[in-house]
Amino acid sequence: MTQILVIGAGPAGARCAQACAERGLRVKLVGAEPGLPYDRVALGKVLGGAAPSVLALPDPAARGIRYQPDTRITRLDRAARHAITADGGSLAYDRVVLATGSHAWRLPLPGADQPHVLLYRTLADVAAMRALARASVPAVVIGGGLLGLEAAAGLAALGCAVTVLHAMPWLMERQLNAEAAATLRRHLEARGLRFVMPAATAAIEPDAVVLKDGTRILADIVVLAVGVRPNVALGDGLAVKRGIIVDDYLRSTDPDILAIGECAEHHGQVCGLVTPALAMADVAAANLAGVPIRYVPPTLSATLKIAGLPVWSLGEIAPEGAEPITVEDADYGEYRGLWLRDGVLVGAVLCGDAADSGFYQGMLGRPIGDRAALALGPAWHKAAA
Repeated sequence: MTQILVIGAGPAGARCAQACAERGLRVKLVGAEPGLPYDRVALGKVLGGAAPSVLALPDPAARGIRYQPDTRITRLDRAARHAITADGGSLAYDRVVLATGSHAWRLPLPGADQPHVLLYRTLADVAAMRALARASVPAVVIGGGLLGLEAAAGLAALGCAVTVLHAMPWLMERQLNAEAAATLRRHLEARGLRFVMPAATAAIEPDAVVLKDGTRILADIVVLAVGVRPNVALGDGLAVKRGIIVDDYLRSTDPDILAIGECAEHHGQVCGLVTPALAMADVAAANLAGVPIRYVPPTLSATLKIAGLPVWSLGEIAPEGAEPITVEDADYGEYRGLWLRDGVLVGAVLCGDAADSGFYQGMLGRPIGDRAALALGPAWHKAAA
C-alpha cells in the first residue's frame, strides 16, 4: 500500500493525516515538537492560565495514524524517496505532504537575541512568557497585529505593565480599517495597555526598547510579534517563491510532493489563517486517495476575540473607490463598517458586537437595495424586504 508521509503536525498537517486515514490510506504524521499535535491558533488560552491539554488535537493513534513527534526533518532525498531526520535517520515515503507551516520572524535588531526577548508561536514560547511575567513587570510587545495584541492582553492579565509598539498608524491594519481599530484600541487602553504607533524600533537593551527617535521604553520582557515566514527549507529543488508553489491540486513541481497551509503558495497567495489551511488539508487528502478535487480558496473572514472584545472582518476592508456605510456607538464600544462597490457588498467589519457576522457573510457579493436596512442588520433587513 502507498505510504503517505505528512511532515508537520500543526492543525493543517494533523487534519490532512486524519482525512487520509479516513479514506483508507496508510499515513504517517511527523511533528518537530514533542507531545500530541495541538491547536496553536488558541495559544492565548494557555497564556491566560489554561492547561496546555486544552489545545490538544485528537490523538492520531486513535484514528489509525502512525505518529512520530519530536522529529525534525532536514531534507528530502527525492531519488530514494526518504525524508532525512536531524539525527541522521530516514523515513520512507511514496508521496509526501509538506505541512511545515511558518516560523515567527525575529527582527534583525541589536539585542534581539537576548534571553528576555521572546517569540509567540509555540507552547514553549508561552511557557517562557509565563515564567518571566510578574505583577508590575514592564513588558513591550513589538507588533500590533492579532498575535501581538493577544500576547499583550495575556501579559496584561498576568499583571505586567504592557506597551505595544506598532509600525503602522493603526492596529490590525490587515483586518480592520482605522475606525474599527480605534474602537479596539480604546477597549484595550481601558484594560491598561499603552500604545506607541507608528513606532520604529532601533535596538533592544537589557532593560529597555529603544526607538529610532531615541525614546527608551522600559522592558524586562520583550515579545516579537511582527509576522511569520513560511518554512520552505524542505522545498529545496522545487519551485519556491514566498512559499512552495503548488497547483490547483496542491502538487508542487514534483507531483509526488504536495504542500498545504502556510508553507504553500497557491496562485501567488500564501495563506495566513487556519480556514484555508484546513481546506487545503481536505483537498490534498482527496487527491492522494485518487479523487481529483481542485482547491478553491474560501472567502476569508477573521473571527476574533481580543481581551473579551469580539472582532470580525470579511472581504475587502476599506478598498479604494468603494462606498462606505458606517454605524458607530462609542458609548457601547461598537463599530460596524460596510463597503459597497457598484451596489454590491464587498467587505465588512464588526467590532464590539459580531452577532450579525453570519448575515453579512451571506450578503457578500450580493446587490444591496436598502442601504439603511443593510447597515442595521438582519432583523431590519428582513422587515425592509
